[in-house]
Amino acid sequence: MSAQYECLKSPDLYAEAFGVTAPLTLMGQQVWPRQQGFFIRQATSRKPGAAEPQGPSDETVTPDAAARQQADADQAAPAGPAVMALAQGQFGLVPAWVKSVSDAKLRSTKLAVTRYETMSTATPTRDIWLKAQRCIIPLQAFFEDDWRSGKAVPTRIARVDGKPMGVAGLWEHWAKDGEEITSFTLLTVNANSHALMNRYGQNGNEKRMPAILNEGAWAAWLSAPLDKAREFMRAYPANLLLANPVQKK
Repeated sequence: MSAQYECLKSPDLYAEAFGVTAPLTLMGQQVWPRQQGFFIRQATSRKPGAAEPQGPSDETVTPDAAARQQADADQAAPAGPAVMALAQGQFGLVPAWVKSVSDAKLRSTKLAVTRYETMSTATPTRDIWLKAQRCIIPLQAFFEDDWRSGKAVPTRIARVDGKPMGVAGLWEHWAKDGEEITSFTLLTVNANSHALMNRYGQNGNEKRMPAILNEGAWAAWLSAPLDKAREFMRAYPANLLLANPVQKK
């Protein structure tokens, strides 16, 4: 699927739709890989006056150890909705093991979008999935190319009611030699049988669409136990989406 989306139209919409503190200013309306965008993650619990952590620990955590830590946390912590916080980062994931800024730039473009089926096994996302570094990407619309005419026709896809969408994602914080990058990737689901999204993408390729979350599931997606989180990865109903070709100026 296309790695381009449209952010929310006004700062107030972040507070109204998602219940998070509105940003002071907006960035560009269209967000492409390696550009800055907003995402929502679970708020970090900390003592009053303490600085908020900028990212996960630099300590290396093996997949087995991370899974055990997650299981222990699930048993120790009572189930409840997550407290959500707005964050800013680069659209396009930079894995923690990347060695340089130049390498980060090369990889991030290819890691703006991640198939949910491989998020728990692929090297770039396995550790952050096991550490439950999930996020929600607020967007007004996303874009796909319609190839049914034989030529790519850019198409804007949004909710029928015009309300913002919250798309499931994963986030990471990279730091090395004084350089730091917070980044995120958007998760996608199969859309071969989707009544609307099966029209888009090049013929012969698998059809994909963003993993759009139901409004009532936003906080639950962030805080769900690891073995339940995959249940949120579903195709959004076609009758709730509206597609319009983008008029070229």
